[in-house]
Amino acid sequence: MRTDRQRSPFTGAVVLLALLFLYVPLAIVVLFSFHATGALSFPFDGFSTRWYREVLTSDEFRSAFRASIIVAVAASVGTLVIGTMAAYGLTRVPQRVRPPLAFLFFLPLTLPGLFVGIGLLSWFTKLDVQASLTTVTIAHLVYVFPYFLLIAGAALDRLDIALEESAQDLGASPWLVFWRVTMPQVWPLLVGATCLAFALSFDEFVITFFVIGPDSTLPMFIWSSLRRTVDPSINVISTLLMAITLLLWVVTFAFTVRSERQRRRTREAATPGVLA
Repeated sequence: MRTDRQRSPFTGAVVLLALLFLYVPLAIVVLFSFHATGALSFPFDGFSTRWYREVLTSDEFRSAFRASIIVAVAASVGTLVIGTMAAYGLTRVPQRVRPPLAFLFFLPLTLPGLFVGIGLLSWFTKLDVQASLTTVTIAHLVYVFPYFLLIAGAALDRLDIALEESAQDLGASPWLVFWRVTMPQVWPLLVGATCLAFALSFDEFVITFFVIGPDSTLPMFIWSSLRRTVDPSINVISTLLMAITLLLWVVTFAFTVRSERQRRRTREAATPGVLA
């Protein structure tokens, strides 16, 4: 029996207000990045790309942007390698061992960034490690690792173990099974999770604040600029940061959808053989 849900106008109004509350401030930030004058309040006096030219020709901005790219790439690639191995191992250990291991892996996810930043700063100081982009990369790896592991673990958990066992019965080594059987089924989700890790690392500020040295990442550059002056150039940097983050989220979503479609095709292709 089919029952149609009656949608309440009040619920629709609440949802609309929530969306406006979330996205109108972001739209205003983007709008005033094109402001012809240095004002950051209405009335809007016309469009101009003046502030974009100033930001994109700034050596400080380029240096901070380059540092953010280096850190995010290193952290996301390191997370891809370590996280994939950890997720594969976590999904293959005995069931009684998995909960305590998962607790240790996902613990940083539950801790505030302030706590993680102070803890890593104390650790680096005790080891007499000079703060630099290297320490920032390590800190970001600790920060983004649980997010990657959450997605990678879910992808590997949904695999049919019988496929790997069949490959092993046919004489394939564990390494060959991983590359020829496991990876083709999960690589879209792993790429999406890596893009997510890149996005999280690229705009991380709190943890970076404690472990960075004389260099400056893009969020740190924004913070230092706000201490000096507030003009539409801040809106330009924020707009660029939002655009890059949004692009990475879209890529992550696209690879997630692709992985789901590939999994469905694989399951549908295997169904006739099972039924036969």
